[in-house]
Amino acid sequence: MQLEKFYYDNRIVRAFGYATVIFGLVGMLVGLWVAIQIYYPAISLNFAPTTFGRLRPLHTNAIIFAFVGNASFAGIYYSLQRLCKARMFSDKLSWIHFWGWQLIIVAAAITLPLGLTNGAEYAELIWPIDVAIALVWVIFGINMFGTILKRREKHLYVAIWFYIATWITVALLHIVRSFELPYSWTGSYPIFAGVQDALVQWWYGHNAVAFFLTTPVLGLMYYFLPKAANRPVYSYRLSIIHFWALIFLYIWAGPHHLLYSALPDWAQSLGVVFSIMLIAPSWGGMLNGLFTLRGAWDKVREDPVLKFMVVAITCYGMSTLEGPLLSLKSVNAISHFSDWTIAHVHIGGLGWNGFLAFAILYYMVPRMWDTPLYSKKLATNHFWLGTIGIILYAVPLYWAGFEQASMWKQFTPEGQLKFQFLETVNNIKPMYWARSVGGLLYLIGAVMMTYNLYKTIAKGKFIANEAAEAAPLVKDTSGKKEYWHRVIERKPVTLLMLSLVLVAIGGLVEMIPTFLIKSNIPTIKAVKPYTPLELQGRDIYVREGCYLCHSQMIRPFRDEVARYAPNPGDGGYSKAGEFVYDHPFQWGSKRTGPDLAREGGKYPDSWHFNHMYDPRSMSPGSIMPQYVWLIDDELDTTTTAAKIRAMTTLGVPYPAGYDKKANADLVEQANGIAASLKKDKIETSPTSEIVALIAYIQRLGKDVKSVAK
Repeated sequence: MQLEKFYYDNRIVRAFGYATVIFGLVGMLVGLWVAIQIYYPAISLNFAPTTFGRLRPLHTNAIIFAFVGNASFAGIYYSLQRLCKARMFSDKLSWIHFWGWQLIIVAAAITLPLGLTNGAEYAELIWPIDVAIALVWVIFGINMFGTILKRREKHLYVAIWFYIATWITVALLHIVRSFELPYSWTGSYPIFAGVQDALVQWWYGHNAVAFFLTTPVLGLMYYFLPKAANRPVYSYRLSIIHFWALIFLYIWAGPHHLLYSALPDWAQSLGVVFSIMLIAPSWGGMLNGLFTLRGAWDKVREDPVLKFMVVAITCYGMSTLEGPLLSLKSVNAISHFSDWTIAHVHIGGLGWNGFLAFAILYYMVPRMWDTPLYSKKLATNHFWLGTIGIILYAVPLYWAGFEQASMWKQFTPEGQLKFQFLETVNNIKPMYWARSVGGLLYLIGAVMMTYNLYKTIAKGKFIANEAAEAAPLVKDTSGKKEYWHRVIERKPVTLLMLSLVLVAIGGLVEMIPTFLIKSNIPTIKAVKPYTPLELQGRDIYVREGCYLCHSQMIRPFRDEVARYAPNPGDGGYSKAGEFVYDHPFQWGSKRTGPDLAREGGKYPDSWHFNHMYDPRSMSPGSIMPQYVWLIDDELDTTTTAAKIRAMTTLGVPYPAGYDKKANADLVEQANGIAASLKKDKIETSPTSEIVALIAYIQRLGKDVKSVAK
């Protein structure tokens, strides 16, 4: 059979590779900045766009979507062409995908520091950017499937299975999480509220980790590891089990982020069960990767690419064992809201995602520029610096997590809480210092890699169109019976649809009862909609990222009730009915500061004013940044009517036509707070943003307190 000549497109791989390096350095630098802010808040410069609450979403989005996203696209475009023995379906679509994705990243880098956010972790981007993401993702899918359909290889290799599952599942996750009602060109509210919004958020949030940070990277592992080791994958059948079990089980596990919360117990239990089951396929994939290196350990000692891959796969195994263990209720009672979770996440982020991204860059660049790597020694030094950085980052945070949980839960012999919350914060500052040193070492390693790749590129000659040849794909007419999975591997559309069905089952089983059976979300008659001023204040709270450090979910533990709702009239632990008007929910996922679910009425208005102006004046030793701009900035009341109309559309029971008189009520309540502040010798404009924020904070928990009394 005559071979067909064609050319692989390396230009698009180069572009995504450059973007990976640039945005990786930016994302890591921002991460280091926010890590230092935790113990040295003055580094925020008292400037709104550079506070922790605004930079932390920038860091997470930059690492997830800019660094790992671009690395995944670079690896997919490189490997897919070679696995399919075909150039990408459309060069034009490749470049639309590239520039569209980079514009989305730039838009995120502009909007997030400006406080334009949805307030949902890993899904903070405003609705116009969400629309752009969906369009660019479709373009990527068309280009990928077009390439697969015109392939010259009969069977789809395991890496392509993971690419297909990634594409369809991320599309599903993004669309459902982006169900929101805009009230302006930059603002919107999610259509879900309270418990339902929490379930959707962590169905999305957990599976964003699963299907954006795990499945595509597993696909890259299955391609680049055997290539670098010059060994076949250890087990084809284990690959099949790994793939299908992983994509089916992963989608159920989201509720383990909401244990002991107001989410119905049956949903929490489902999350736990499927999380534990995830250990089997995850470790199957890890072992499949490590066993691929059997007989190649001498090469591992010499090749920096394999060094990075071994640690990356090991970190994948560690994270996918620890994650299910953290879903056990007895363990979660200790770890949740603490820095233990941050350590766990960064073992995956720094070790699994970061090291595998470094490995494929070290693999691809010398081959695309047809020259050896400039310095193996420099790459090896990068490896050790990065490894030490991961250890110095994670170990102190594990220590901090145990320390937090221990101090939070201790009582005196008389039955009183032994430690104030602020004591726990100050006790773990040394761990935060050590964490930032680890992050700095990791960043220095990435800079070393950048220099190494630059020198490699400078001495080589780029192969823009890499020549290749292969026989055309011929339809099999032999009628020979094949292994069942080999049949599926010839049918990419079938593989796509089976993947969609499997990932949809878990979400539907968890969401439909939560949304349609009212007894799952019992209401509380005393809980009323937010007043216009409180609604505006709540949006400021979301804008400033307060939910990143403060929870609003008192779990049914003795220590939490004693700390946050100690009096009989405080309402006790949090109930589902408290959150029915919360678009979005604000339960939080970490307590750098105390829980605020029952904060309303705990302190006078003047305390909150002074606390925002200078936290340390009211709470000596506080690590909260100053929010001085809230005092000077005027509240934008032109959006009030639109926000009320949006909330009414979402089912919040405001009176008919209330949007027309909402600002009048807003002014009346604001004047009352300004008068209260004046009594304590604080002069401030009733229309300042600080007044609206105080109104919201003073509302928290008051409806439930009124019932308890």
